[in-house]
Amino acid sequence: MKKVVTFGEIMGRLASPANLRLRQTREFEVTYAGAEASVAASICNFGGKARYVTALPKHALADATMDSVRAVGIDTDFILRTETGRLGLYFLETGANQRPSNVIYDRAESSVAITPASAYDWEGIFKDAHWLHLSGITPALSKTAAEATLVAAQKAKEAGASVSIDLNFRGKLWGWDSDYSPKELAQKTMREILPFIDVVVGNEEDCHDVLGIQAGDTDVHSGTLDTSRYPDVARQVIKQFPNVSKVAITLRESLSASHNNWGAMLFDALTDTPSFAPLDEKGDYTPYQIRNIVDRVGGGDSFAGGLIFALTTPELRKTQTAVNYAVAASCLKHSIKGDFNYSTRAEVERLMGGNASGRVVR
Repeated sequence: MKKVVTFGEIMGRLASPANLRLRQTREFEVTYAGAEASVAASICNFGGKARYVTALPKHALADATMDSVRAVGIDTDFILRTETGRLGLYFLETGANQRPSNVIYDRAESSVAITPASAYDWEGIFKDAHWLHLSGITPALSKTAAEATLVAAQKAKEAGASVSIDLNFRGKLWGWDSDYSPKELAQKTMREILPFIDVVVGNEEDCHDVLGIQAGDTDVHSGTLDTSRYPDVARQVIKQFPNVSKVAITLRESLSASHNNWGAMLFDALTDTPSFAPLDEKGDYTPYQIRNIVDRVGGGDSFAGGLIFALTTPELRKTQTAVNYAVAASCLKHSIKGDFNYSTRAEVERLMGGNASGRVVR
């Protein structure tokens, strides 16, 4: 079985416990995570093989980070340990009801941000790999990290691997070139990477912020989405980047911080056809209603991980089946604390089959 490679930054996650605000907190729940590591974790937990590539400093906290990745079966053989740089951090305040969650980043001068593309063994990394996954978060960290992300995509294509990217616009991070606004810098940088991409993942906000594409007059903050407009968004992505074979758009209706409706569309460029999930018995799009969310951070990454696993698994790779799997996987992630999705393939397939009661499995 060939491996899926993911490349990006992993950080210490310091979360305030029990929905406390950060200013109330005197202790933190510590885990380790990052978008690309979370995708790799999903793939391994579903039974696939994944390799994670990053750069980490040489100290005990970075060792703990490595341990957390290895614990789910991720290959860490090509993680660089650097003499300079630091472990990035982010602080999470989990929202509830009408109060949104909030994230504070502390990532400047992290090891990934200062490690050049030439330091990575790309030939070894892709020797037994058939897929590379990237995100728009890592190139937001620094010019050096952006260049490494571009080189990773180029080297993957040279090795014959498919490449996916989650657009993942993070306005708080895009600040390494003061000549541009965060959105302008993201658009300029990502447009250099996208010609090497086969599968694009994002939501409506990402498509607007990174590519200037919007789903008509749809307002993501209104709590409802007009799904009829999303095939046109995908077509516009493919028109701008004809190398893209599939566009996945997650459909989150945020009724509150604790109650979201969740689904997605996967658009196939070859057939010019959108597939939505989940579907009801009549075949109509009917999103999962996720109430009492435990942790939504990592929800998009669990979707990307589920999608990649499905597209690289013969019995799951049909477009409708793949999006069904990815949406069910990410729905379950909302019930799991931390960034990683610890759901199994069997659990995902049970939900795909309509078992959403949450009854005890005995």
